[in-house]
Amino acid sequence: MKNCNQCGKCCIKYGDGDLSETQEEIDLWEIFNPDIFDYVKNNEIWFDPKSGVRLKRCPFLDIAPKIKPSEKDKYTCSIYLDRPEDCRHYPSLIAEMVRDECEMIEVSDLKNPKKAQEKLDILMLDSRPSSYP
Repeated sequence: MKNCNQCGKCCIKYGDGDLSETQEEIDLWEIFNPDIFDYVKNNEIWFDPKSGVRLKRCPFLDIAPKIKPSEKDKYTCSIYLDRPEDCRHYPSLIAEMVRDECEMIEVSDLKNPKKAQEKLDILMLDSRPSSYP
């Protein structure tokens, strides 16, 4: 499995509010991160603060500056430390990564998905709750 290359596929695919956020996250954003909370409406994320319309893309997903114009886009998260729990736990399954065309997957991972899942579980150890199976 390769390291994340910041292709942004996961953030683009799920960044239209198709995430689960906890009430605790929303409450903390309201108190400590009003700039994030501005994009919450009726306890759901990502809505335009002015129009109230659901956004088609996470408002905190940015394209990193390029050194050379020919480089592929790399994406960054401007709320990385305060991002929703769903974002923190992704990716969780090799099948999910394959479905989402994650660029971390290598041919060897496809040949031995059980071993790849074990690698992924170790890689994501610090991003998942201790109760995660």
